[in-house]
Amino acid sequence: MNEQILINVTPQETRVAITEQGAVQELHVERGSSRGLVGNIYLGRVCRVLPGMQSAFVEIGLARAAFLHVADIWAARSADGQLRPIEKILTEGQTLLVQVVKDPIGSKGARLSTQVSIAGRLLVYLPQDPHIGISQRIEDMAEREQLREKVHALIPPGETGGFIVRTVAETATEAELRADIDYLVTLWKQIQASAASAAPQALLHQDLALATRVLRDLVTGTTERVIIDSRETYQRLVAFAAKFTPKALPVLEQYAGERPLFDLFAIEEEIERALARRVDLKSGGYVIIDQTEALTTVDVNTGAFVSGRSFDDTIFKTNLEAAQAIARQLRLRNLGGIIIVDFIDMDNEEHRGAVLAELHKALARDRTRVTVSGFSALGLVEMTRKRTRESLAHVLCEPCPVCAGRGELKTPQTVCYEILREVLRAERQFGAREYRILASQKVIDTFLDEESTALTMLGDFIGKPISMQVETAYNQEQYDVILV
Repeated sequence: MNEQILINVTPQETRVAITEQGAVQELHVERGSSRGLVGNIYLGRVCRVLPGMQSAFVEIGLARAAFLHVADIWAARSADGQLRPIEKILTEGQTLLVQVVKDPIGSKGARLSTQVSIAGRLLVYLPQDPHIGISQRIEDMAEREQLREKVHALIPPGETGGFIVRTVAETATEAELRADIDYLVTLWKQIQASAASAAPQALLHQDLALATRVLRDLVTGTTERVIIDSRETYQRLVAFAAKFTPKALPVLEQYAGERPLFDLFAIEEEIERALARRVDLKSGGYVIIDQTEALTTVDVNTGAFVSGRSFDDTIFKTNLEAAQAIARQLRLRNLGGIIIVDFIDMDNEEHRGAVLAELHKALARDRTRVTVSGFSALGLVEMTRKRTRESLAHVLCEPCPVCAGRGELKTPQTVCYEILREVLRAERQFGAREYRILASQKVIDTFLDEESTALTMLGDFIGKPISMQVETAYNQEQYDVILV
């Protein structure tokens, strides 16, 4: 696969790019001032129980209380598997051990669970669940059973917790698995000891920083190089690898060149493209991606592409190429939640099946769980992608203060008409001697040109002089009507 992982470190943030065959497949950004919370374990305090929603709000020391649903409470299930009412389990003021499973996203607080899972290099430890699970990416049934038996034999006597075997454990030795088990069990005992003496809302365990997390979770046998442009981070990763992931040591490299690492591999340009609405396809077609709070929409267009054979062939080839591009953009932008894809309409059922198969194939490389429900009656492909962290755009950008996130501005003509109505409103309410309009250059120019007649008519109607003044600091939608 020729996979490379590039790690750019500054005192303020760490950025990671994963490339295959020279193309960027994933981007991760973590800032020191706002590290992600997923995986963190807190001693939470229940501040409100909502029986009507079968949920509770739990304070963990954040600006907004976190959300806990009854289905995410480990003790909620009775012996027959039924969920007990949340009001029978939790009371206001109660403290309980909780883990963040979703970062705060938009206006929503963090999502919590009381079922703790602690990730190691090879295994994920489940202290409350005796189950031993195997990664779905390990498909060979005999190998799955062999791994399950191997891990079961290594569990210390008296240990009641279970484990999930990660994909990277496929080639692990018994010694490596035993070391991971010992580390995770010891870490859980330390967390329990801290919880016994901690105050409510205390942070008991924080997941690793991004660079170390990448080494633990993303470096596999197909990774050829991990290039780090910080000497301090490189040394820290070498020390971590020597202790936990010795197989990763040979691929670690420190970059000491004068040219910035992300410039050398054209990552900065890729980040800019990942923030744009339009994604151009090699054929000449393009894809438009729009994010909203509820869902993400993806629209496929043929653009300038024309196939030599037929119109149907043009559509089919554009949709095939778009399917690959969409899967990559979901990873690159870290888009999650509900995703609606509007492929160009295809009448041929075989073409529809082939495009859907291509989409499934391209999505198979995604590390995040994706569910595709196929074409709907309206010809749309509906899918969901698990969302645990903010998207790249929400990490790097904020809503435009001019358009307030609409993505569009009112035209100068529209603003002119608003100002005319405002002057008339002010005249009826206050009856000033004169009115002065403060607005942007474009709006004043419109008043002097196309709307000069309308302004003159209003001045004659109210019988008061109306003057204008350009305010260079105003955006196109800003204006003030001054009473003189």
